[in-house]
Amino acid sequence: MARIGGRSLWLAWPAGLFCLAAVAGLAVLAAPGVPGAVSFVGDTLRAASGRPATVEAEPAEPATDCRHLYSQPMWSSLVWSPEALLSQRRTAPLSTPEAVAAATPTTIVTCHWRGVGGRFLETTVSIVTPEGSAAAAATLSSQGFACETAPDATQTAVTHCERVSGEVDEVHDLRGDRWVSSTLSGWSPADYAAVVASRAFFGG
Repeated sequence: MARIGGRSLWLAWPAGLFCLAAVAGLAVLAAPGVPGAVSFVGDTLRAASGRPATVEAEPAEPATDCRHLYSQPMWSSLVWSPEALLSQRRTAPLSTPEAVAAATPTTIVTCHWRGVGGRFLETTVSIVTPEGSAAAAATLSSQGFACETAPDATQTAVTHCERVSGEVDEVHDLRGDRWVSSTLSGWSPADYAAVVASRAFFGG
């Protein structure tokens, strides 16, 4: 044991023993944190190696509100559009009162975006019966909409109806018990109708 300069040898032994006891006490206190530290270091190294831990995704559900009706890129572009103002409500599809009367839908959500110069976007997601869906498609067709029915990737029939008049584009998609009706007036984001229909049917 090294001697303490200027002190007698009998003081060095107690000082040394006290230091050893302090180190042992600190080691005992730190022991419970060792597994956590090892886990942290391992997670950090895995993240740095570009191999993120697998996260189980929640199953997608059909959109029932305006935030989930739009993909993240489309939501961002709409929110940051000049003077864009969103109103979420429960009103019937805007463009075709005759089709609404024939189908008697139950509205889930209506998303109305007001932009500059009177331009706007409005989409309504509704629930319809099979008979109501057929009545809506027949009424739209009789009003001059171009309608076609084709199976989607799941082999479920989807009826798509569209009509353009000046700067107003009206689009309707019917699949199962869902009716997605969109009216675009002077405002045409890329793939707008396809995005909202997909998320209303399948979620995202």
